[in-house]
Amino acid sequence: MSALLEITDLRVSFRTPAGIVEAVRGATLQIERGETLALVGESGSGKTVTGLSIPQLLSYPAAFHPSGSVRFDGRELMGAPEPELRQLRGNRMSMIFQEPMTSLNPLHTIERQVGESVRIHRGLDPVAARREVLELLQLAGLSDAESRLGAFPHQLSGGQRQRVMLAMALANRPDLLIADEPTTALDVTIQAQILDLLRDLQSRLGMAMLMITHDLGVVARVAHRVAVMTGGEIVETGPVADVLHRPQHAYTRHLIEAEPKGAPVPPVTDSALVMEARDLKVHFPVTRGILRRTVDHIRAVDGVSVSVRRGQTLGIVGESGSGKTTLGLALLRLVKSEGSIVFLGHEIQSWQAKALRPLRRRMQVVFQDPYGALSPRMTIGEIVGEGLSVHEPDMPLEARRARVAEALTEVGLDPQTQDRLPHEFSGGQRQRIAVARAMVLKPELVVLDEPTSALDRSVQALIVDLLRDLQARHHMAYLFISHDLKVVRALSHYVAVMRDGRIVEEGPAQEIFSAPREVYTKALLAAALRA
Repeated sequence: MSALLEITDLRVSFRTPAGIVEAVRGATLQIERGETLALVGESGSGKTVTGLSIPQLLSYPAAFHPSGSVRFDGRELMGAPEPELRQLRGNRMSMIFQEPMTSLNPLHTIERQVGESVRIHRGLDPVAARREVLELLQLAGLSDAESRLGAFPHQLSGGQRQRVMLAMALANRPDLLIADEPTTALDVTIQAQILDLLRDLQSRLGMAMLMITHDLGVVARVAHRVAVMTGGEIVETGPVADVLHRPQHAYTRHLIEAEPKGAPVPPVTDSALVMEARDLKVHFPVTRGILRRTVDHIRAVDGVSVSVRRGQTLGIVGESGSGKTTLGLALLRLVKSEGSIVFLGHEIQSWQAKALRPLRRRMQVVFQDPYGALSPRMTIGEIVGEGLSVHEPDMPLEARRARVAEALTEVGLDPQTQDRLPHEFSGGQRQRIAVARAMVLKPELVVLDEPTSALDRSVQALIVDLLRDLQARHHMAYLFISHDLKVVRALSHYVAVMRDGRIVEEGPAQEIFSAPREVYTKALLAAALRA
């Protein structure tokens, strides 16, 4: 019997103003019924383009196939009529995309979006469709599924949205599920739950799965075989145990070794206190009714006390919704809070924006998404130099460009790229630009909010090395917010574990990682070690 999916000599090219770009170069792979094949590689390797080529979802005619064959259950899909492809999509083959927030329609309820596929392909009436949607949401492990039917995507957490995407993909019990980085932006505990769920559903439904990922921990957990891709070519294929433990190709070895390692920079002894917060609270009101009366509060940060010293890194860890990012924003006075915030010896909680402005240059932030954090309409020089134009408005243009060039060089970028736009850089390069923007003002405190979570492991390792090097040179204090405990371990001197707006455990990083006391911390560590 032939394989369920057979891809032979697949080539994908894109027409661009600069000419033809080859994204996939002669890829060949196959997936048997009931099998999971992991397609692994860094960003830009051609993984997603290969996955989108299967159901023919690329932007044609900008994308085209110079050659190749994609056969699904014996049927050739390359050049197949659109009606035939529509019958397959969402029916016999489904796809889960990387970012559920952008994949779900913000204007439609969960019930309508999940129910769309069963109405189109199975012709169910509204009552039967609602019953089927509820069953699918329960199958995908969404808690309190019935109350979520009328919810919109923004009212759900990242893990809940990914479960909704999974329910949509499973609506018609497909023979093939294509999962494109389905756990990349999720916490380690939620990631573990989604992977366990996928593996369980696969065994129960007997479907084949193409898992597209850059995380080898995911590969080891769910896949039977793995194909390694780089530069649009598949360079190694085989059983997971063979490829991960006895890699034959240099690129595969590079992927396996590319993980944040090492220890944080030795802390400065008897260093000065940079920032201290005592009993910090951020409560968001919950309003209801026509008059929007406040009926309750969401306690995003609920009585937190933290401190960070010069040359030291405090890691803040916890799941999504634990209050990590809100705490960082509150410390920077970017959201309203109650409690004491002392920065460089000044109690700044009551300061007005004008009084606070001179201190802004000494506290900086690097955000999670290197794509959304940079203005697409500004050049790199303008982005990195924006803080200088605000805090040193009298600085001559040439002096400002020299400072920007110095900052770019320090983060490992060519200073001659100042006049280029963000879209001309990779994800890792964009994150270096975001770091340069923070460092150009020579701050005492940098809040790093999930700065590596959207990056490949190899790029993560480079960013971690960069941050350690900058801290060693300039003795800055870091507040490092993350759910990735491997990265936290490589950077942090102290760790505070947050849950439901409170710190449930804190102490020296070595103690937290070697002998955690709280059950919640142990669960986070266990999930991280399994991933």
